[in-house]
Amino acid sequence: MKRTSQLLCCLALVAGISTTVKSQQKKSNEISYWLTSPEKSIALQQQTNTLPFTATDKGIATIVVEEAKKFQQIDGFGFTLTGGSATLINQLPAAQQKALLQELFLTKGNGIGISYLRLSIGASDLSASVFTYDDMPDGETDPELQHFNLNEEKKDLIPVLQKIVALNPAIKILGSPWTPPAWMKTNNSFIGGSLKPEYYAAYARYFVKYVKEMKAAGITIDAITIQNEPLHPKNNPSMLMLAPEQAVFIKDHLGPAFKKAGIKTKIILYDHNCDKPEYPISILKDPAAYPFIDGSAFHLYGGTIDALSTVHEQFPARNLYFTEQWSDGKGSYANEVKSNTSKLIIGATRNWSRNVLQWNLAADAQWNPHTDKGGCSQCLGGITIDGNAVSRNSSYYVIGHASKFVPAGAVRIASNIPGKLDNVAFKTPSGKKVLIVVNNETSPQTFQIKVNNKLATASLNSGEVATYVW
Repeated sequence: MKRTSQLLCCLALVAGISTTVKSQQKKSNEISYWLTSPEKSIALQQQTNTLPFTATDKGIATIVVEEAKKFQQIDGFGFTLTGGSATLINQLPAAQQKALLQELFLTKGNGIGISYLRLSIGASDLSASVFTYDDMPDGETDPELQHFNLNEEKKDLIPVLQKIVALNPAIKILGSPWTPPAWMKTNNSFIGGSLKPEYYAAYARYFVKYVKEMKAAGITIDAITIQNEPLHPKNNPSMLMLAPEQAVFIKDHLGPAFKKAGIKTKIILYDHNCDKPEYPISILKDPAAYPFIDGSAFHLYGGTIDALSTVHEQFPARNLYFTEQWSDGKGSYANEVKSNTSKLIIGATRNWSRNVLQWNLAADAQWNPHTDKGGCSQCLGGITIDGNAVSRNSSYYVIGHASKFVPAGAVRIASNIPGKLDNVAFKTPSGKKVLIVVNNETSPQTFQIKVNNKLATASLNSGEVATYVW
């Protein structure tokens, strides 16, 4: 009886292994996919059918995915968690807030798995009011930063971030200032002006204090940019910082200050539009600044996305990041989904960006909060929080089509673009392949996905976005 029992056990084990192998083989021979339609009737929804691989070539448009050709590693996809976003999230009832954060920052179930966040260092134009971490009465200064504090962030931002980090301890966080304290500036104002040279050293210590105090709160700042939109001094808040000024600040002050304090937070240049790649290039050419620099960050309110490749071609050892693009509250959902997936998720990563961030995570139904006299008055959040009601908007799905399937550590791999089937491909750390496709044709398109010598046939209506996984 004992031998019979052992034999039955072994047979069951072999049968189980065989079933598992067959299941894995089946999965590798078919593609699962998630779809978003321009009319929002389907929104990041997994389709019940799968696409089988065959050896039959139908002679139609073909996206060829080449796993052997690898490009940059991916750090993540996400949003700016503005102060206003944090306030709206933090005011939700505890159970609803928990469920929302799980949806946003985990991938299980309907979660979209945001893996990268940008923060404003102090207020941004999507804060309810303007502040920095060392504001002083008119006529007073604080070069020793004795009054530095994160009290404003302790109200909403830090509590929300602590919950996010508990859900995803590996999330990457980038900090960007809209302005230094007004007493450090040539015009003593939150809007415009430039950083006074006599306060370069104090401002470098300001960044050191920020990184250290956020760390003490359990929040690791992976990277900082020196100044949000340094060539746009009319926002509220804002500051003008020309490239030669940023170079001096990095090489003579911030870089050495981080090194002395043992801070590993990355220093990223520029953080502005694609029409001025010469700004970061000029700083990267400075041999004293170069060793302190991790890379350059871009927005796309001007220029074209291939500006990132222009910088990469000259400085391939330095990284590239895409840190901001808004969604228009008065814009078309269909156009926002199609164009931002094409220009950002596909365009930025095909031009070497390690991340893609949209602006911003949350706003209310009237696109609030924002500052007066320069704050964005129609920036649509990834989600709208109207009291306790939460709705999901175009950028939620744009980011979700990547963040849910392409984790940090994934690598972009090669794929061609036939016609107007914009696409980008990745290989994940677990070995899965991910292909994101937008049909920018005005008519439905049937096409093939080719991997090695296997082909699968797919169809997309005009304006549809799909993520294919196998």
